[in-house]
Amino acid sequence: MNKMTEITDINNAQTREIKVGGAVVPYRVFGSGRPLVLVHGTNEGSGSWEGVAEEFADVRTVVLPDLSGSDAARDDGGELTVTLLAGQVAAVIGDLGRGPADVVGHSLGGSVAAELAATRPELVHRLVPVAGLGAPDAYMRNLLTVWTGLAGDPAAFSRFAMMVAFSRGQLGMLDAAGIGLDGLYPPAPGRLRQLALVASLDVWGLLPRISAPTLVIGCGQDTLVAPEQARAFAAAVPGAGYAEVDCGHLLMRERPEEFVRLVRDFLTEEDQ
Repeated sequence: MNKMTEITDINNAQTREIKVGGAVVPYRVFGSGRPLVLVHGTNEGSGSWEGVAEEFADVRTVVLPDLSGSDAARDDGGELTVTLLAGQVAAVIGDLGRGPADVVGHSLGGSVAAELAATRPELVHRLVPVAGLGAPDAYMRNLLTVWTGLAGDPAAFSRFAMMVAFSRGQLGMLDAAGIGLDGLYPPAPGRLRQLALVASLDVWGLLPRISAPTLVIGCGQDTLVAPEQARAFAAAVPGAGYAEVDCGHLLMRERPEEFVRLVRDFLTEEDQ
């Protein structure tokens, strides 16, 4: 189980799973080199990284866990906490047996990755929170209240999610391409649990404890995690760098080339 894979194609990735408390956490592994764990946010799970994860396989062993709340994870359906999810990521790194790992987290995943880096520094080599969130502000709490209130109307819930995920320009391109938005992000129970966690999380007090080299990436047109929130996140982490991309919340889908360039350059700068 702990042997690192030489597979470089995500379609042929090894699939493993580990039991963590009352949850079964599956994860996929491919590539070679130091582990790179990609921590998903409030979306379908590790599938949110497809299309960019492959771009790291030549320099890192890519690890794609599906944490509680995602479509693939199995648990008791209970309340989620950042500590619980960070513990699942820690267990995956431990199961690999090749830590410390580079850890990239998007949105909620950025908060989870930050807690892991602060509380288990021996497991995190380099840290990249994307659209990193310390805690929701009043605007976000109201947005989340409206969003979750649409759960009884799956089409409206999904369309609202796309308005949150993408910039106006990107959303216009999807609409022009005739891509139906009504079913892209249904209000599955796990997603509602994740959104409830986002509405209540607070990791501000942990950020000054992070010692791993850190790059925070903000999204300039993000309506969920405003760029000023990402900048404040970076300012709270000792020595953290900051980069901002002119896009909506879902950077990996809207500006994948820029995401890959920023992360690769940061992760491999010490290798040069």
